[in-house]
Amino acid sequence: MQLTDFFPYRLAVTAESFSRHLVDVYQTDFGLTREEWRLLFLLADVDQITSLELSKRTSLDKVQVSRAADRLNKKGLITRATPSEDRRLRLYSCTEKGHDLFATVHPLIRARAASILDAMPDADRAALEQGITALYAAIHRIDTQTA
Repeated sequence: MQLTDFFPYRLAVTAESFSRHLVDVYQTDFGLTREEWRLLFLLADVDQITSLELSKRTSLDKVQVSRAADRLNKKGLITRATPSEDRRLRLYSCTEKGHDLFATVHPLIRARAASILDAMPDADRAALEQGITALYAAIHRIDTQTA
């Protein structure tokens, strides 16, 4: 078997390539790292979220979340607090400046992603969407069986 035929490899390479096209928008034009963009994306949609929940909702580990949050905090895009009931956790919120930046960047990211997906025939795009949904569901089923 060739590595290029191995499904996990193909999936990872494709996801990375797709992501690189999006990085051009938020990193080059707005100075955000991939980890910062992921956190900003999640925080822009909630009032407040814990560091533990951020780790669960991204593919980032606790250290990556903490470092990206530090940088976003220094840029004035998010705030961070420590809840008195559990000092190990951090509570994050998006600032007005963070919301404004997200509102600027998000449409550009959506447009870049759409330009890639629009290059696919409709039937292939529908099959991709269906396949991703099915793969996610299968992983979730396995995760809940082993938990």
